[in-house]
Amino acid sequence: MPGSVSTASLPVTAQRRCCGLDALRGLAILGMILSGQLPFGPNALPAWMYHAQVPPPLHEWIPVPGITWVDLVFPFFLFALGAAVPLALARRLETGAGPSRIALFILERGVLLGFFALYVDAIRPYVLSRHPSTSTWLLAILGFAMLFPLLTRLPAAWPPPVRWAVRIAGGLGALGLLAALHYPDGSGFSLQRSDIIIVVLANVVVAASFLWWATRGRLLAQLGILGFLLAIRMSSLPQPSPGWVHQVWAWSPIPWIYKLYYLQYLFIAVPGIIVGDLLLNWMRGSGWAAESSGPRGAWPAWSYASIGTVMLALPILLVIGLKVRWLVISTAGALLLCGLGWWLMSQPRNALEHLFRRLFNWAIYWLMLGLVFEPFEGGIKKDHPTMSYYFVTSGLAICVLICLTIVADVYGRGRSLRLLTDNGQNPMIAYAGINNLILPLLGLTSLDRLLSTLDTSPWLGFVRAAGVTLLLALSVSLFTRLKVFWRT
Repeated sequence: MPGSVSTASLPVTAQRRCCGLDALRGLAILGMILSGQLPFGPNALPAWMYHAQVPPPLHEWIPVPGITWVDLVFPFFLFALGAAVPLALARRLETGAGPSRIALFILERGVLLGFFALYVDAIRPYVLSRHPSTSTWLLAILGFAMLFPLLTRLPAAWPPPVRWAVRIAGGLGALGLLAALHYPDGSGFSLQRSDIIIVVLANVVVAASFLWWATRGRLLAQLGILGFLLAIRMSSLPQPSPGWVHQVWAWSPIPWIYKLYYLQYLFIAVPGIIVGDLLLNWMRGSGWAAESSGPRGAWPAWSYASIGTVMLALPILLVIGLKVRWLVISTAGALLLCGLGWWLMSQPRNALEHLFRRLFNWAIYWLMLGLVFEPFEGGIKKDHPTMSYYFVTSGLAICVLICLTIVADVYGRGRSLRLLTDNGQNPMIAYAGINNLILPLLGLTSLDRLLSTLDTSPWLGFVRAAGVTLLLALSVSLFTRLKVFWRT
């Protein structure tokens, strides 16, 4: 079993940002945006450019096993969310926040995300109108703008009454807009109209936060809870005569925001939490060995380059192999790459190298666990998610995190990741901005008509999608550099 880390006794120290984690979150959110802008229908791209279970040309769900790169972006974001939980809560614990303040902070995050799920879906231009006009685009931008007073992290120097006034004004404005909106079917605001991705995130972030708070520094407790969740998840599967576990799994007192079903994604968030504890130890500067004087430490430059190559080769191999169903070859290849990576990371001598070794130990564990689960539930699938999917994607997320951390913290190329890290620090602006800033601006300037001419062929359509995603990424980067952050 991979080694554990205790954070309970660590001293209060200055915190460093983990650029690799920010970049992983940014990569996930931009991948999510790009996948939503790809051309559909008769000019669709090859099947590996879409979710494996909704292939072109019809994009209707079929229970075919396999994953594509698109199926990695959501679990990567969930994994980064889980890894950020120890970093966010530890800072509050170290500043002396009591139990009531910690609980309030966690619940506030859940409430904000729940509201965001309702609001962001309600103000999307193509939800407001099947054929958006100038007034639709302007209304969508107005809805986006109203989120700033509600969600922006206001300067601590502002007096509390001023900050509360801004928050209340933003909240009242957003609620007033929701009350005034009408949709093509003649309906108004409804709790049944929400963004399912954000609803899942709201459930997972609250559960993961309370879980870490209750079990911090106790790895066996975290794995034990994961074991109980595994039992619940497997007992909830369709049976000849479903029992009480299946009924609890499907029951919800508040259907629009909570279902126990959503908590199955803790199978990704809890591996993230374990990694977050390792990152927390390293970022505090109290790791397993002293940092070396040089940026590359004890391992030579070629070793780091080789490690990065292995970390990228694993997701490429498994995505391709599991999609085309070369199961034996893919598993054997993954074992060989894991062995090579383990050898390359042998004999770590400073804190960063110990971090990489421990991270990769966990990557190997989750990958192998996921590959053993692969035949279960008819093969790996994102929809409906299988046990193999949770664990394989958790392992791959660690591999990509190691690669990004090598770029940022070993080679000192953090600036090359700036677009990713800026978006990773502001994911909510990115998520809302594509539909309520970039697309409306393109519509108001008629640039959307010009870009739509590229949809005459599949790969020109990809160029259009990539261009729109880049505009969004640059816009979010500007907000980040101006230090305008939305609370997450």
